[in-house]
Amino acid sequence: MRISIRFKDDVAIMSLTGKFLAGGDGPFLRQKVKDLTDAGTRKLILDFSGVPYIDSTGLGFLVGSRKAAEEASASLVLASLSTHVKRILDGLRLTPFFVIAEDEGEAMARLNEKAETPGNPKPAPKKRSRKPPQPNPEDSQV
Repeated sequence: MRISIRFKDDVAIMSLTGKFLAGGDGPFLRQKVKDLTDAGTRKLILDFSGVPYIDSTGLGFLVGSRKAAEEASASLVLASLSTHVKRILDGLRLTPFFVIAEDEGEAMARLNEKAETPGNPKPAPKKRSRKPPQPNPEDSQV
């Protein structure tokens, strides 16, 4: 797989070309995402127009790249997925974990609308009581 990076305004567009397979592709992609976010990039597009195939290891590294972007408070959009890649994401129920756009133009619009939405706070996790529930004396039978 080849990865080329270009910038359009404040968006890094990573164009991927070739089959996304086990081996050096995944760690390299995740490292590139980390390098870009460490340098201050907060909007990334992964352009899959040149990726006809992805295997399970590639999917794992794709999820890792999403996590690396999220940890850096960056937005990541997948664009131009082939039918095969989309079917694999759908089949493994990974589609909801990614922002997916039909093409680069839609991906840019998605990133810009997300940036204009103030806050985007995540819902607070439900707090669990540390005390075990106390039995109700009225419910006990003698």
